Amino acid sequence: CTQDRCQRLDLSGNIRNWSLTGSPDFYRNLIGKGLRCLLNVPNTEVYKNAHHSLGRFYFQSSWPLGEKITSLQISPVGQLPCHFSAWNVQIIRSFRTSPPFQAAPVPLFWIIVKPAQKLFAIILGRSIRNWWKALPPNKRELLKESARKNKWKILLGVSSLGVLFVVFYFTHLEETPITGRARLLVFGKEHFRELSQMEYDMWMEEFKSKMLPETDARYQVVERVVGHLSESNKDIPQVSALKWAIHVVDEPGVNAFVLPNGQVFVFTGLLNAVSDIHQLSFILGHEIAHAVLEHAAEKASLVHFLDFLSLIFLAMIWAICPRDSLAVVGQWIQSKLQEFMFDRPYSRTLEAEADKVGLQFAAKACVDVRASSVFWQQMELAETIQGQPKLPEWLSTHPSHENRAEHLDRLIPEALKIRESCNCPSLSGPDPRLIFKLSMQHLLESSKDQETPNSTKRDLSKPKLDFPHT
Repeated sequence: CTQDRCQRLDLSGNIRNWSLTGSPDFYRNLIGKGLRCLLNVPNTEVYKNAHHSLGRFYFQSSWPLGEKITSLQISPVGQLPCHFSAWNVQIIRSFRTSPPFQAAPVPLFWIIVKPAQKLFAIILGRSIRNWWKALPPNKRELLKESARKNKWKILLGVSSLGVLFVVFYFTHLEETPITGRARLLVFGKEHFRELSQMEYDMWMEEFKSKMLPETDARYQVVERVVGHLSESNKDIPQVSALKWAIHVVDEPGVNAFVLPNGQVFVFTGLLNAVSDIHQLSFILGHEIAHAVLEHAAEKASLVHFLDFLSLIFLAMIWAICPRDSLAVVGQWIQSKLQEFMFDRPYSRTLEAEADKVGLQFAAKACVDVRASSVFWQQMELAETIQGQPKLPEWLSTHPSHENRAEHLDRLIPEALKIRESCNCPSLSGPDPRLIFKLSMQHLLESSKDQETPNSTKRDLSKPKLDFPHT
């Protein structure tokens, strides 16, 4: 987009004087709505009173971009002309607002004990199989007869073991902050936050040469947004208890995550992908929600509990399977069943919960929450244009872009009520969801109009052949 076109955006992502022509420029502008280089802050006056006067710091859709943020184009020097091409922005196949692994390392003892537990189960199961094979036939029959006679005792022992697991599960249930959902929490929350310092050191070492300085315009935008979100939600003890620290990484990946100790990491690829400050606020609110709801400790607790339960089945697989090769296949099947039936669905549940709470955080900060679902529609459009294959949702740890947009649309009315209860200024201007929908309709119509003349031209150029029976 040109500099003058960048100035036509207001904070809700609405485009002023934007003509839809169906030309190549139209396609670039349309996709640029979802993947726009938007955050050019040439001075430090952007929301400079954010931390001192909440009454004067709020997002209002009717503000032109040039009034509060003179030009929101991201560039390392803050003054380069706004340039964008939807075809050279790197988009991750499935947008992830969390790193590929947990937002904090699991406790150290688990790292050591977990593989040792599996190895013990494999050795135990294999030893039982070899011992059974080595028994003479008459002793096998005696053992089978003894098992039949004592089947109730065996059943009682197995049932007792099951009761122990159930008691352990229910004695370690806690209530999730804000949502009140019951969840399993095995690891101590404070201890888990302390361990997250280890991962923080790892990330800082990995990105030490890519960290943007505090004087960079992009850093300042993220700092203002996070500061405003935390200030607007300081009535929540879990929010005010954390000290939020900002780190902006010069990486093209569309990603952001927050460690349990309040360390916020944002990639510049995400800043290039959002259309306005409202979308950025929602995404960061989503990530803050992960930390506030302690999802990292919760997910690690569930995985550890399920892994401990699976040791019984793992030992049984290696004891029953006649050969090691079959046991390896059985172990792989068991791990995949656990992954796709428990781990990934649970991850999707946590993501949906973070979307809900993050939307509430954004609403209390007077953000235009309607822009949240538009972001995921834009991400879906970008993947479609780039021809990236769509995997079924059950194969992913995150909900699909389409389902996330629909889920947020259902939550937006409630978020608007929260926003109104916080005495936020009224939202003026058209709904960004409607603008996106109309833009898509015009894009489809323009595509059809361009295809029709081309097809007519090709038909006229073909030789005319008469086939009476065709």
